[in-house]
Amino acid sequence: MFTTVLVANRGEIARRIFRTARALGLSTVAVYSSADARMPFVDEADAAVELPGNTPGETYLRAELIVEAAVRAGADAVHPGYGFLSENAGFAQAVIDAGLTWIGPPVDAISSMGSKIEAKKLMAAAGVPVLAELTPAEVSADDLPVLVKASAGGGGRGMRVVSRLEDLAAEIDAASAEALSAFGDGTVFCERYLAAGRHIEVQIMADQHGTIWAVGERECSIQRRHQKVVEEAPSPLVERLPWMRALLFDAARKAAAAIGYVGAGTVEFLADQDGNFYFLEMNTRLQVEHPVTEETTGLDLVQLQLAVAAGERLPADPPPTVGHAIEVRLYAEDPLNDWQPQTGTLHRFQVPLGVRVDSGVEDGSEVSPYYDAMLAKVIAAGPDRGTVARQLAAALRRSTIHGTGTNRDLLVWILGHPAFLAGETDTGFFDKHGVGEPPDDAVVRVSALAAALADAAGRQAPVRVPSGWRNLSSQPQRKSYRVGEVVHEVAYRMTRDGLVAEGNTRLVESTPTRVVLEVDGVRRVFDVAAYDGLVCVDSALGSVSLAPVERFTDPARQVAVGSLVAPMPGTVIRVGVQIGDKVTQGQPLLWLEAMKMEHTIAAPVDGVVGELKVEAGQQVEVGAVLAVVGEQA
Repeated sequence: MFTTVLVANRGEIARRIFRTARALGLSTVAVYSSADARMPFVDEADAAVELPGNTPGETYLRAELIVEAAVRAGADAVHPGYGFLSENAGFAQAVIDAGLTWIGPPVDAISSMGSKIEAKKLMAAAGVPVLAELTPAEVSADDLPVLVKASAGGGGRGMRVVSRLEDLAAEIDAASAEALSAFGDGTVFCERYLAAGRHIEVQIMADQHGTIWAVGERECSIQRRHQKVVEEAPSPLVERLPWMRALLFDAARKAAAAIGYVGAGTVEFLADQDGNFYFLEMNTRLQVEHPVTEETTGLDLVQLQLAVAAGERLPADPPPTVGHAIEVRLYAEDPLNDWQPQTGTLHRFQVPLGVRVDSGVEDGSEVSPYYDAMLAKVIAAGPDRGTVARQLAAALRRSTIHGTGTNRDLLVWILGHPAFLAGETDTGFFDKHGVGEPPDDAVVRVSALAAALADAAGRQAPVRVPSGWRNLSSQPQRKSYRVGEVVHEVAYRMTRDGLVAEGNTRLVESTPTRVVLEVDGVRRVFDVAAYDGLVCVDSALGSVSLAPVERFTDPARQVAVGSLVAPMPGTVIRVGVQIGDKVTQGQPLLWLEAMKMEHTIAAPVDGVVGELKVEAGQQVEVGAVLAVVGEQA
């Protein structure tokens, strides 16, 4: 058995692997980028080696630096986690050539699944159902809609749905460019698109002695931009059509046997509502959503990975699946604003006890633009699906998350949606039902009042004179807060008879951190936390993040009318216009890449490009002016 494991990854998966390694008495080594130097996973390892630089291309994708770090730190095994180099056959071979144990499948197995085009041919030959591949030249109007897919990589990168034949060429070019940037391989192909498909996958575990387990299935159909948001085990569709399970397991075992698979892997299928299913791809690594399988089987999949890599045998059969588990991915993003990633300081991050939290962050962590926007996975398990959904939603509502915006409200909304509770969770979920709801205006208003009263309590004079008090009638105290693009003005007065404010509201108690209000005869407690440029208010009504509006704007912060500013830090990957070009409102002008996602910057108005301040490949900070569109002469 090896004694020291280097994890060639970051964030929550590094912490997850360290947890099991420590329980087994193994030493751990972390590698980290300069941007990650203060992240929790670095301190939790027994040793850590810096990979100078910030971007994945400078750091976590540098196989030679990681192998060198393992040798220098005295590691005798390498676990790749997921993402980055986890499915890179060259990296696996480099680890083995350095005399280290590779905690993953054989190099040939990784290579055979590295190209989705070749993988589909192998699977078809092994008797696994597949969707027919279409070359771009073969696609006709009768084939629409089609899905353009990158042959290499995963995570939704290099994927486009095409519904009109005239859009095909442009979407192929865009998908190819994105795939080349993400994976170094711009090869793409097309296949028929199932708009209401169900994404179902089977967890595989195989040892070096020929035993192959199919360890239950998961459903991961609720996705944004082809990336998973909610995962669960078992699949609601398979529970409704239980005859599917044996067929899925048989197909998954055939897939693993066909490539001589060893270790943990996942065979992904796309199914229709009638139970017909087709091979999508095989992930030759541990999956993000592996906790729901662990919670329903009692297994530690990382422990099994380590045991299999050390040559141990699996029992003849896996344990049965019991109960239900649901995992949600908590992302630093704004679903109501085209899933725009959020960056900055995560001031507080606390999830109540009773659920499992696999997290890469803690209080004070910086959310950088260089990596995936996922902060944590929150998982609940129990005897039945409905109970688990309620428990998970309640835990999310009671969580304290201050700093960057997140998709927490969306996740709560999904878990309570009638379609979700009915098991109607196909890949078109957001297209059918939307992406949640904006904050309730009444909740925002009363939370803003609580924020203003907490602020006033912090400004009180040593003698207990109410803030803003006058012995004659005067104008009310006013304070404004911004939520998204909406400004809410709070107006209140403190009188001899108490608080005078909008609605039937009575002030019971106020401190700089806690305000108790009686609203329409119901007492509510509001916890208030103020940070630089941000006030977070948590109550049983919900959590509201407020940006105080300055009374006087700093002229240095003003930008010219028609300016396009960077909504986040990122890299300019394409520029589609030149100075002097005429453009129309909504026309894409530039493309930014940040947090593994591509973002389009469009013209705010009809006009002419008067200034262009960036070029392809340039790094930009949030708020930087990228271009200016002026009125047509």
